Amino acid sequence: MEIEEMEVATDHVHILISFHPKYSIGQVVRMIKSISARELFREFPRIKKRLWAGELWEDGYFARTVGDRMTRQVIDKYIKHHRDLEQGPAQLF
Repeated sequence: MEIEEMEVATDHVHILISFHPKYSIGQVVRMIKSISARELFREFPRIKKRLWAGELWEDGYFARTVGDRMTRQVIDKYIKHHRDLEQGPAQLF
């Protein structure tokens, strides 16, 4: 897997990721959630106790594949736009 673009907001994450077609989107999401939670809990063990039922991620997700009208450039632009919104002047205070 290769993360092409990413933006982390306070309550969600946008990721443009390339992966081998032998994996389903669901498998990739489960891997990302599992690995990231494990690493965060290892690095910051106190946060697990503060979470509802000790879970970092919600069960759901939204995924969109690159295709006809939804090009890589469109998704890339969308993520960068949200990064600009999150890191605007209000975030400096």
